[in-house]
Amino acid sequence: MNKLLLPLSFLISTLAFSQPKTYTVANAHSHNDYEQPVPLLTAYNEAFGSIEADIFWYNGELLVAHSEKELALHRTLEEMYLKPLQTFVEKNKGHIYADDKRRLQFMIDLKTEGVITLNKLVDLLQKYPVLTQCASLQIAISGNRPDVSAYATYPSFIWFDGELQKEYPAEALARVVMLSADLKHYTMWNGKGIIPAPQLDTLQKLVTHAHALNKPVRFWGAPDFTNAWIQLMGLQVDYINTDNIKALSDFLRTMPANSHKNKTAYKPYQGGA
Repeated sequence: MNKLLLPLSFLISTLAFSQPKTYTVANAHSHNDYEQPVPLLTAYNEAFGSIEADIFWYNGELLVAHSEKELALHRTLEEMYLKPLQTFVEKNKGHIYADDKRRLQFMIDLKTEGVITLNKLVDLLQKYPVLTQCASLQIAISGNRPDVSAYATYPSFIWFDGELQKEYPAEALARVVMLSADLKHYTMWNGKGIIPAPQLDTLQKLVTHAHALNKPVRFWGAPDFTNAWIQLMGLQVDYINTDNIKALSDFLRTMPANSHKNKTAYKPYQGGA
């Protein structure tokens, strides 16, 4: 099957839905940020709105890694993220960014047992009141979260990344700052052309429901290049997940202010030469 190569001008015309909002780097999420050649600083210097770190409770430390085999004792959450973030807030007189209108969501994905790891994280964060009291920095917990019945028992600086299709009791929902899901759970779309109509309809309903709850939406596992970003923006997905920090930043800073819809169906590439 032939791969279809599309020029940028066509890709920008394929928004499946109109865009009522303006997308900026505030809508960019640095996925597995610690795997960047320069963690934190790369996304921070681009003024990303969300940065993600995965943590393990291991040998008395909170270590940053994607899997156990990648654990390294010098890669601690404190050294890689908390201390630099504290420096930024102090330098910016109580704000996470020099532009006091900008905000940062720091998403911490718990890889080891949820309650133990989160308790250790809370203990560590309490040593950083500059961070926990910073109004423009929000700490969101993902991964192995505790039971939703416990959400309200954590300090007010702890928030939670919710699951998009999950129903939350009101008390727990009040502590949820975002609703996320694996895009591949709903579609195997490869990022080319537009998302097939039945799957697109399902995704749109999910996003609409989340927005009705006043919660932003993020999909992980999504294709990570220009046309995919455009289609996600067409769905009004609030955080665009990326491993390609500079490419997404450049795109968001230079994308056309206006685009028209193209509803032409496109059969997703299924593999092969």
